Amino acid sequence: MIFFDLIQNIAILLVGYSLFVAIHIALVNFSQGYYQTHGFERIMGMVLLFALGGLQLIHFAYLQYRLLFIHDLLYYVLLFSVAPAFYLFSKPLLFADSHRKFGWALHFLPVLLIPLSPHSLTIPLAFTLGSAYLIWLAHSIYALRNQRSRFKLELWVLSAVFIIAVGVSLLGLGVFPLHEKWFVALYSVAIGSAFLLVNIVLGRSPQLPTKIVQAARETYAVSTLNQVDCDDKLKRLSVLMKHKQIYQDPELDLPMLAKELAISNHQLSELINIHLGKSFSRYIRECRVSEAKKLLLSKPSISVLSIGLSVGFTSQSNFYSAFREIVGMAPGQFRKLKPSE
Repeated sequence: MIFFDLIQNIAILLVGYSLFVAIHIALVNFSQGYYQTHGFERIMGMVLLFALGGLQLIHFAYLQYRLLFIHDLLYYVLLFSVAPAFYLFSKPLLFADSHRKFGWALHFLPVLLIPLSPHSLTIPLAFTLGSAYLIWLAHSIYALRNQRSRFKLELWVLSAVFIIAVGVSLLGLGVFPLHEKWFVALYSVAIGSAFLLVNIVLGRSPQLPTKIVQAARETYAVSTLNQVDCDDKLKRLSVLMKHKQIYQDPELDLPMLAKELAISNHQLSELINIHLGKSFSRYIRECRVSEAKKLLLSKPSISVLSIGLSVGFTSQSNFYSAFREIVGMAPGQFRKLKPSE
């Protein structure tokens, strides 16, 4: 009993953490970089976060107040939605494929089976389907094995998440018969642990989706630039940045810049990723910070904030964060350490 109380307390703690991380990913990670031009993947990611967050809230209600929402239709719908949402979210990343057909909706058809299946079989059925998606994931990751040197930490973390998923699947399939309260507690811990690992990776590598897509394109030789004069577009891009200083527009985004270059959003994203080795957002931040460094030294009478705003940043926090990320110190510190001659 004491051991279960400990597991239950950990589970409740991880439920709260899961909800916090889910909101953070939705508001921060899904609003930048790769997802600015990949709306379908962002929607599927939101569905996945909503499903996992909903499961955790129901787990909390059970563990804390013994409310039996885990037997309601909503719980089963969320449970059946996790695997297909994850598949539809990750497939374009792992295969660098943005083409969409209405066939994606077929992955959610098993939800319609819920009212037709006996209560005792609903959860095992959900995890049986989830196991099929796990096999697909394992095969997909193996296909990218030649790129593993670029994702050492990420692969270790993904392996840990995969092991957690396998363990949860075994629990859901009834391989290890458990009392209901143990299943809920362990499932809550598993989801929370997965959120923790994912948050660590995103914290260390916020541009991970872009890196994965690039690796997938190299693996499968998929490119949107076959009919594009890359040298010409790169020259025009340089003119826009160095001479017209288009980055000073705080509203500048990928679609705007792609329109200036007369190419698609996907083509511009790949052009910058492949030929400049960075994401669009990183490229714009570097341009702005580079100009800010010049102004900090050449115009010492102008405030740091004014300089940040003049090069395109929308707030002091964004300016300081980008400057520290690229230069390794705050703008004010840079100005003091490198006085103008």
